[in-house]
Amino acid sequence: MIKKPFFGLGKPKLKYSGVRNIEGKDLKEIPPPNRITLMHKSPIDELGDLALSTGDEVKTGQRLNLRKTGEECLTSTATGTIIDISLTTGYAGQSFISVSIEAKSKDLWDNEFEKTEKDAALENALPFLSSLPGISDLSSLIKIDNPLNTIIINGLDQDLLIATNQIIVKTEAENLAEGIEFLKKITGVKRVIFVVPPSLIPEANKSGAEVKVIEPLYPDATPELLIKEILGNPVSPSQSFEDLGIGFISAEAVVALRTAVVEGKMPVTKVVTVIDKDNRLTAIRARIGTPVSDILNALNIDVSEGDRLVFGGPMSGRGIYSVDMPILTDTDAIMVQDKDQVIPVGNDPCINCGECVRACPAKLPVNMLIRLLENGLYEEAAQEYDLLSCVECGLCSYVCVMRIPIFHYIMLGKHELPLTGSLEESNG
Repeated sequence: MIKKPFFGLGKPKLKYSGVRNIEGKDLKEIPPPNRITLMHKSPIDELGDLALSTGDEVKTGQRLNLRKTGEECLTSTATGTIIDISLTTGYAGQSFISVSIEAKSKDLWDNEFEKTEKDAALENALPFLSSLPGISDLSSLIKIDNPLNTIIINGLDQDLLIATNQIIVKTEAENLAEGIEFLKKITGVKRVIFVVPPSLIPEANKSGAEVKVIEPLYPDATPELLIKEILGNPVSPSQSFEDLGIGFISAEAVVALRTAVVEGKMPVTKVVTVIDKDNRLTAIRARIGTPVSDILNALNIDVSEGDRLVFGGPMSGRGIYSVDMPILTDTDAIMVQDKDQVIPVGNDPCINCGECVRACPAKLPVNMLIRLLENGLYEEAAQEYDLLSCVECGLCSYVCVMRIPIFHYIMLGKHELPLTGSLEESNG
């Protein structure tokens, strides 16, 4: 039995950033780096059965099969030579296969996707489209046997101080409209809903999709809350979006799909919002795999010992530990915090003030949940206090007067729960 909170709802009134907050209003192009590093989440914590080797020559846009068996693959975003293949550990202990390429100054484009897209059946082109800028798995939207009935395009960004999707909507309305037609074609979905803030209604109306407008209040752009707000359908932790016949995709990914189909080339760049130490926003376009250091250098942003680097925004972003970390297909923002701005977490116990419960949009009893998570009781947290219903907004940590890193405990709990072997039971 899930125990529900006893406080009323009272989340803070935080507003998403908009295009108006972007410095200069235009995208700044970052020069291609000398070294590209591509990363792929791997369920296998070893490098056996590799299909790639150091010394292999690759082309821009080439599909790189990682293993001799299986479907794991990457898209090369540069022309050059593979100089390193290794395992690396990311946020919450997630394993990645990392492939580093020494890039040449001139791109030689691989034409395999162009030939496949023009001459072959759809299912043969899908492996190339499995990962596009702005979405890590397009295949989740393509259900040949049991197609989805609704796709929601998010024209907002999922954290504060990020304007990546919004600048795409603002500047690429025509490409969005064309991309939506391709999206309908490859998914078979008839109903496409385009969600935007009021400031982007004119651009959204050019898309040909069904437009829904939401006020830019955080965290209302998270998928779970959008489904409830737009479709009136709350999501149970035992259900996936696909179970409900609903798919999600970002505005950037729709434009990337259009680029792939129209130009016959796999997109190799990513739009990223860079948030500097003064919270100024700069929108940049860079090669996927570009080290963070190259981007910071191009923008004249200095990083010193003790400063914090985050992929994402201030509420739900993930810390990174090196400027050598590359941007990935799902990197929407890089945030730099000065060491003097970093608020240290607290070591004192919860005082049961209830602020986290009042702020939680999922109406979870966070004050009880944290007691179990602090003690590693992940199964109990899922079964008794609905851990898996968390929408990962970070408001609980934001309002905590004791500075307990509640959000990080929750993310750790979600990571560790499947390792206990009880995830299916918890979802039930």
